[in-house]
Order: sequence, then C-alpha cells, then structure tokens
Amino acid sequence: MFNFARNIRFLKKILLIRFSSIGDIVLTTPVVRALKQQSACELHILTKKQYAFIYQNNPNVDKVHFFEKETSEIIDSLKKENFDFVVDLQKNLRSIKVRRILGKPSASFPKLNKEKWLLVNFNINHLPEIHIVDRYFEAVKELGVKNDWLGLDYFIPEKDEVELKKFLPGIQSGFVAFVTGGRHNTKIFPPEKMSSVISKLEFPVVLLGGKEDVERGEEVLENITPPQPTPKGREEELKSTSKAEVYNLCGKLNLNQSASLIRQSNLVITNDTGLMHIAAAFNKPIISIWGNTVPQFGMYPYLPGSEELSFISEVNNLKCRPCSKLGYSKCPKRHFNCMMLQDESVIVEQAKLLFGK
Repeated sequence: MFNFARNIRFLKKILLIRFSSIGDIVLTTPVVRALKQQSACELHILTKKQYAFIYQNNPNVDKVHFFEKETSEIIDSLKKENFDFVVDLQKNLRSIKVRRILGKPSASFPKLNKEKWLLVNFNINHLPEIHIVDRYFEAVKELGVKNDWLGLDYFIPEKDEVELKKFLPGIQSGFVAFVTGGRHNTKIFPPEKMSSVISKLEFPVVLLGGKEDVERGEEVLENITPPQPTPKGREEELKSTSKAEVYNLCGKLNLNQSASLIRQSNLVITNDTGLMHIAAAFNKPIISIWGNTVPQFGMYPYLPGSEELSFISEVNNLKCRPCSKLGYSKCPKRHFNCMMLQDESVIVEQAKLLFGK
C-alpha cells in the first residue's frame, strides 16, 4: 500500500476541489497554504467561474480551473493535467463524480450531514466541537500535511486597494464596518435593528453590501436616530451617531474593495456571511450576528490564538432554531424571533469593548 505521508515528495501535482461560495472558499485557505508550503507541490484548484478570482489572487495556488454551469465543461482539461492526488473539500455528488472520472487517489473530509440533519430536524446535537477548517485538514491528514495555525488568508490585488482618506475623507479616527447582507434573508439582521444599534454607537459606521443590498442600506440610513441636543446643565454630551457619520457603500464596491475597507476598519459587525470570514482572515475584532443558523455547524469566525476578538450574538433556547443548515427567504414560523429577539444593548456594549482591540 502506498504511504502518502512518507512519500509526499512524490506528489508533484495536486488538485483541490471547492466550488463555492465566498465564505467556504476563504475557509479552505489554511489547507491551501499548508498543502503548498509543506509539500512544495504544484497546486491546482477546481471552482466555479464567479469565485475563481479569489483563488487566482492567492500566491499559494499555481493554476485555477473553473466552470460556469457543469463540471463536464472542464473534465477533459483536468484529465490532461494527470494529477497525483485530489483533495475534495466540496464533497457533493458533482465533486465525487469528478474524482471518479479522474481516477486518482483522493481524500475528503467529514461533512457531518447526518449530524446537521438531526440538529435541524430534531434539535439533537451530536456535532463535534470542531471548526470546519479543522475538519478540512482531515482530507490531507494522510499526506502528512498539518495545520500551521496561522488562520485564514485573503489576498487583495493592488488595483482594488481602497485609499481611505480619498474615499471617505470624513473618517479621521477609525470606523465600524457593518455588513448588511447575506445569501439568505433568515441570516440577515433586520434593517430596523441595524439602525437601532448604529444609533447607539459612538463611532463612524460604513455599511457594506452588494448591489442586492442597496435598498437595505438606504433603509438603515433612513431610520438612524439623529443626535439629540445636549440638555442645559449637563456637562457630558449625549453621544449618538448621526446620518452624516454613516456611509452607505452598499452596491458601490466590488468584493475586494469591501475587503480592503474591512482590513482598515477597527471592528466588523456582520451577519453569518462571506465578509465575516474575510474579516477573520485579517484578524479583525468581529461581532457576528446569527439568525436561523448556529455556530455549532462549525462555520463561526476562525481566529486561532485570537478567539477573544470574536463575539457571537445569538438568541439561545429557541426550539425552532436552527431551522436550516443554510437559510430561507423568510422565516418558516413567520415570527423571525432568531433575529427580532437579538439583544441590541449587548451588541452595542460588545462593540465598545472590541473597537480597535
């Protein structure tokens, strides 16, 4: 039997598979880095076209293969590469089919679909207390590749770096990056609650999101409580964030530009979404707000050695939570208590503690 751990030097070309999405791809970067640096292999990636740029910007990746709709678009090209080993960090029917067609030695990770199903459908938690990054490393364990504990990576091309003084000249002493969007509505902090939190903060705030979040950003801005006048006879001013101190950049930046602002921020408040993991890649203080999903799925901010920078805001002891391992367009119970019952005062308190930490 071929012992990969003792013969990793013979693995000259390795294919790593991860199709989507932004956050999941960022979560593979510790394995990408460890594979490249510990094996000195030629490392190839297979992903979807819309996410290829994330891997293409990564200096640990030698070549990116991508497809638009079906993996059959790229199979012939992959066969010609004659890989020595395939690391499957997607582990679905399509990735398994690719592995079978290529016919090369391969490995994957424990996806724990059964355990997730039990938690979602019966509120029975048999999930191990282990982050998905550490589960990803199970796929390269037999290669002798180990976690270097250096966290996540995200690389921004020079052309997408945002010069803060030119882009947001009104910000002089740090700011909060507030991520407004998410892939599913049941994972998004409601706009009125965002507004309420921001109204109680003492720092400038930059709203981040895609084109689909433009209206949400405008709604947040519209509902922010303006500053109140200082009552006579009081020495201490009542501090509140005015609309002039909140910048709605939803839909105005690409992903790399948003990442650049996150890297320059003092604190990131975010839904469970891709920018949360990008914030973790820059080791930023993070307040993550959780709705229908739960951190027990293993997708919380990955900050090895800096766990104190992360605060998870969630509504515990809801029988209906988690209602899905992904999310829905609207709450199946119609009350949306997993978000509507979020304690805004706790979020504000943690923001003041973590800002610039």
